[in-house]
Amino acid sequence: MGERVLPQIGTDSKSERVARETGRTAAIAWAIAAIFYFYQYALRSAPSVMMPQLSQAFGVSVLGVASIVGLFYYGYSPFSLVAGAAMDRLGPRNALPIAAAAVGIGALLFATGDSAWASAGRLFQGAGGVFALVGAIYIATKSFPPSKAATLIGATQMFGMGGGSAGQFLVGPLIGAGISWNRFWLGMGIVGLLISALLLALLPKDDRRQQPSSGWRGITEALSIVFKNPQSILCGLIAGLLFIPTTIFDMVWGVRYLQEAHGFDYASAVMRSATVPLGWMIGCPLLGLISDRLGRRKPVIIGGASVLLICLAWILFGRTDVFPPYVIGLVAGVASGAAMLPYTVIKEANLPQYGGTATGVINFLNFTFSALLGPVFAGILQRISGGTGQMELGHYQMTFAPLLLGVAIAIVLTFLLKETGRVAGTLASAARRRFSQ
Repeated sequence: MGERVLPQIGTDSKSERVARETGRTAAIAWAIAAIFYFYQYALRSAPSVMMPQLSQAFGVSVLGVASIVGLFYYGYSPFSLVAGAAMDRLGPRNALPIAAAAVGIGALLFATGDSAWASAGRLFQGAGGVFALVGAIYIATKSFPPSKAATLIGATQMFGMGGGSAGQFLVGPLIGAGISWNRFWLGMGIVGLLISALLLALLPKDDRRQQPSSGWRGITEALSIVFKNPQSILCGLIAGLLFIPTTIFDMVWGVRYLQEAHGFDYASAVMRSATVPLGWMIGCPLLGLISDRLGRRKPVIIGGASVLLICLAWILFGRTDVFPPYVIGLVAGVASGAAMLPYTVIKEANLPQYGGTATGVINFLNFTFSALLGPVFAGILQRISGGTGQMELGHYQMTFAPLLLGVAIAIVLTFLLKETGRVAGTLASAARRRFSQ
């Protein structure tokens, strides 16, 4: 009997070691991809704290700078689809290093001070940057239990918004202290190339099965399946409508809004604006954890969006001296973390083999809103202000009031989503058992 037990014990020990090593490898891969995401998000938000300097360097108005900065999303949005397909087909190790190098090159182009090269650089930053989020989510959902999906996706976004916050909290004081804007972008370009080398050296080889060599046919088939799922479209619309207050209002116009509409000095405006991405750092993993614990997605999305709606209305139309400094921005950031939950829903609503494609699709739909509406809001603000260099509170209120309607629409659309959380799966299984009896 002893001879039978000992080999079994050895086998169990070996399997446990393999499981631990696999878990460590997955954790390292996710952490490296998350660092890349932190970096690209810092570059995404950094222009908001140097708009006057960029306007002078490029020889265009601040509204013109906003248009150049917004080109990030013209690269980010369409390449979401490419990134999703690349993860399913090639794996993170073959795609992420190239993407990080593209972001670094984009930063170097932005540092030239030429508006044409800067525009191209901003497109590069967006096209390469989207691989960071898609890759990190791909690793998290492929390598960890489904019961932790929303928590891990929220933690991924926490890294991104940490970069977004750093792009304001840290870069703002640097620019205020006299660091030239182009030196900053030159340094960040070098950092991007170093991250590319780090990804290439440390990301583990993807030893999963090779995808069938169906080429473009397989890619288009996967995209077609995900796009034809109505739940995918709903997820993209909800995420996009909840993201816009952050990606357009806060990260592009937040600092200038606080300076011109409420008279804050530059340093105070930067600190207050940066509390929104700081809140995201808390809200994304927190709301993901709550959703996983509840086993439901929809109530958490609706609750977060409702709080965001109230905070956004107060930011636009309320007084700044009622609440302690930073509170409203921080709460708005925490609440808007609900925008990441549709990323979990879309993966649960589609077949597992299309996980990367599903993430790419929601990212495409989400940031298409930012790509298309960024210039629209800039144009509306210019028309309402009469093209003057100095905007007033009323100009901003009239321009960005439609954001309130967008959040309200997101809440309504969430009611149309099918619940995909653990509780819904348990109820469905019970119903099937009753039906079979």
